[in-house]
Amino acid sequence: MFFKPVKHMSGEVTIPGDKSISHRAVMFGSLADGLTEVTNFLQGADCLSTIDAFRKMGIEIENTPEKILIHGRGLHGLTAPSSVLDMGNSGTTTRLISGILAGQSFESTLTGDASIQKRPMRRIMEPLSMMGAKLVSVNGNDCAPLHITGAPLHGIHYHSKVASAQVKSAVLLAGLYADGETLVTEPSLSRNHTEIMLRTFGADLSAEDKTAKVCPEPHLQGQKIHVPGDISSAAYFIAAGLLVPGAEILIKNVGINPTRDGILKVAREMGGNITLLNENYDGEPTADLLVKHSHLHGVTIEGDLIPTLIDELPIINIMAACAEGTTVIRDAAELKVKESNRIDVMVQYLSAMGCDITGADDGMIIVGGQPLHGTEVDSHLDHRIAMSFAIASLIADGETEIKGSDVVNISYPDFYTDLARLCK
Repeated sequence: MFFKPVKHMSGEVTIPGDKSISHRAVMFGSLADGLTEVTNFLQGADCLSTIDAFRKMGIEIENTPEKILIHGRGLHGLTAPSSVLDMGNSGTTTRLISGILAGQSFESTLTGDASIQKRPMRRIMEPLSMMGAKLVSVNGNDCAPLHITGAPLHGIHYHSKVASAQVKSAVLLAGLYADGETLVTEPSLSRNHTEIMLRTFGADLSAEDKTAKVCPEPHLQGQKIHVPGDISSAAYFIAAGLLVPGAEILIKNVGINPTRDGILKVAREMGGNITLLNENYDGEPTADLLVKHSHLHGVTIEGDLIPTLIDELPIINIMAACAEGTTVIRDAAELKVKESNRIDVMVQYLSAMGCDITGADDGMIIVGGQPLHGTEVDSHLDHRIAMSFAIASLIADGETEIKGSDVVNISYPDFYTDLARLCK
């Protein structure tokens, strides 16, 4: 797909449902008794992989344009799948469902696309094995496909080496089937959607500082869940509104959970003009975001802030390339094991656009303020790379071609349609 710079950008956009919360609504609804009704569900490929997996384990799930209806069968209601469970491109599905499958009374095998089969699974295999689970990497490389033999589990206190909501959630979900309390302590607090939603469904779960604790064998009850707009998807329009001269964009119904709002903190620290409207703190906090063109300056991004914006770092790279001065990103080695090695990919293509960017083992250094020019970008089948460079093209001279641009279907199927409408 080809992109050209724009001279004007304004209007409203409603962001599709949060991917992380959509995944969890299907999973927890399947483990609950009774009906769970989910509105504003993200109809992206990743979340559809989660629906498919639970259907293969005996859960009736109705997918209508207005809502998702999940007919839960209780904590022990899953049945052995008749075929391999294909996770597609979804790391969230792969890691979280592993925690659930670890405590079942049947065997299962998880696989996924080429990207999933390269992503590290030792980080969940290790704690789940400590709980008594039996997980085997079929190819012996600590990646999917994974063969899981359900087993009796015991509670542990796991000190995670990485601040990862996927690792934390896998252990907590396995803890639902354990013989005692399960605790997870992280080096920094990762997103807490699992803790919030499991409590909503009735789990005995508490969280203090960087430790979450769950008690086993809860009675989960079906709920009505409204999924807020995904701040990771909103990030591209936040950047567009800040970067395109004269732009003013209203982004509706965005989740502003404090464990996910690092993009807002960084954008404001860079000098971005962002106003929160219609704030709502009932359950998952939400707000409308009014974003106006701003003159940005470089910042340092590191430490505990990183887990709150790890998925937004590619688009933050674009913002930094256009900001005056130097932006330094540290403590983000996790970028190397996402859908692509996002450090290498961003350095390669931002350099090709004329940016002064240097990669490091755990981040990058960006000297911004130089004009960008169009180039050819390979998405590496990474949705966040494709969307980030689509935004970069709006303020770059000449034409930008993004190969593999349809990979945005993973998280935001209507991204290009919404983008084009704002540029008219």
